[in-house]
Amino acid sequence: MSILKLDKKGRLTLPKKLRETLGIEGKVLLINAGDHLKLIPLPSDPFKTLEGTLTIRKPFKELRKQAELKAEKEAL
Repeated sequence: MSILKLDKKGRLTLPKKLRETLGIEGKVLLINAGDHLKLIPLPSDPFKTLEGTLTIRKPFKELRKQAELKAEKEAL
């Protein structure tokens, strides 16, 4: 357990030992869970994490490109 203090800009720093233990290297997902916050470490490359889990014969790079294009279109 750690007590963290926000700086003047409202930021906090996660202790190094905690980051290492949880494998936090880059981005995290912050969820407002009502009376508390949930912090979930995100993989540096979420698509690479999924590599090998699909049984589709298309090359992974092609599937990734299609997913990126679809995400870009939905974001507009």
